[in-house]
Amino acid sequence: MAYDYDLFVIGAGSGGVRAARIAANHGAKVAVAEEYRVGGTCVIRGCVPKKLLVYAARFHGEFEDAKGFGWTFPGADGGGEDAAFSWPTLIANKDKEIDRLEKAYRGNLERSKVEVLATRAVIEGPNTVRLLKDSRTVKAKYILVATGGWPYLPTLPGIEHAISSNEAFHLPHLPTSIAVVGGGYIALEFASIFNGLGVQTTLLYRGEKILRGFDEDLRDDLTAAITKRGIKIVTGATPTGIEGLGGASSAKTLRVRLSNGMSLETGGIMYATGRDPNTKNLGLDKAGVALGTKGEIKVDSHSCTNVPSIYAVGDVTDRVNLTPVAIREGHAFADTVFGKAPWSADHSLVPTAVFSEPEIGTVGLPEAEARAQHGAIDIYKTRFRPMKYTLSGRDERMLMKLVVDAATQKVLGCHILGPDAAEMVQIAAIAIRMGATKIDFDRTMALHPSAAEELVTLRDKWVPPATAAE
Repeated sequence: MAYDYDLFVIGAGSGGVRAARIAANHGAKVAVAEEYRVGGTCVIRGCVPKKLLVYAARFHGEFEDAKGFGWTFPGADGGGEDAAFSWPTLIANKDKEIDRLEKAYRGNLERSKVEVLATRAVIEGPNTVRLLKDSRTVKAKYILVATGGWPYLPTLPGIEHAISSNEAFHLPHLPTSIAVVGGGYIALEFASIFNGLGVQTTLLYRGEKILRGFDEDLRDDLTAAITKRGIKIVTGATPTGIEGLGGASSAKTLRVRLSNGMSLETGGIMYATGRDPNTKNLGLDKAGVALGTKGEIKVDSHSCTNVPSIYAVGDVTDRVNLTPVAIREGHAFADTVFGKAPWSADHSLVPTAVFSEPEIGTVGLPEAEARAQHGAIDIYKTRFRPMKYTLSGRDERMLMKLVVDAATQKVLGCHILGPDAAEMVQIAAIAIRMGATKIDFDRTMALHPSAAEELVTLRDKWVPPATAAE
């Protein structure tokens, strides 16, 4: 069969772009189809713009803390005007940065001689793709699906009043109040963003405790911290209906009925209850590609589907839904198929962060999971007020925790809550990936004064209070 391309990629997100570039560098003729904007979820409507909003929201606390270090601001001690925040300015500057990044992504593809096609593409068969923009079909030896995920919105009365994280980046104005539905990291991050920007924020979660799957100490300590910062958490409840009340656009214009029989009035409601694999209407059935119960593309360790010519990487496979993982999967695919150097992405010990306020950084096993897998474990943890808060007077504690296998002394997990937690955990992940033991941590010289030094100065095993009393 004569092919138009060696590789045709559907979706120009992080995973698809990396796969396309590496395959092209191996000598393959590659095309990428993208119906929206190059960069995908992370760059256009995910982690990058979200982190920019996180930075914006943190300035409120920075201004407060600065007073303890001798700084004063107009209006702080009478007279003048308080510091003012402009949502339109933030969004406009955010959009400029996203435009710059999109051009950089596109430029990298072009320099690798990858053809970029601005169109939706659907699969017609194991080696055939149809481009909807001009209704033509192309043939490819391999097809890679990298279409990511899409926010989930439930079916309930008034759901048209709700937004997802996609729309949150383009709100024309900030509401005076908002309800965020969900208990995962996206919900916690946006709740912290809105709260930091002065929006009265309520978090609605159907479960008993936020951040399911994270270490219990992280869950408990973050709950306490964001509650102190003014976020109201309502657990065991989910919306059953949303009603528009009218009124000014910035006022409480919605009434949200809850499953616990209560209701609340709010200026907006945002759903952050997960994302579904973006596989609808892609034509996967025509090629016989097997899907899972959530619509995810089922793949093997090398990201190959049950159809040998069709592969998939990233969130569309619903393995570990993080941008660096998609990039690694895309790179492994290209090296394996076109570089004659097969390898596969390792989905264990993936560090992750929750950019809430305060933020979380974590890698490895939570305490409960470590006990289930390894039996006897040692726990080392400490809570303390960060040095920055000693003069500002902020009532907030930092948590650092190491989970260690009792027999081998291998560090199984590292969990941090507090300023720069993500930065510290990225470095700790290297040591843990290399199999570092608690002794290795102990022999590492501390860097003083820093919060991170606590990771190498923890000496006493934590004993549960009940055991200590006995």
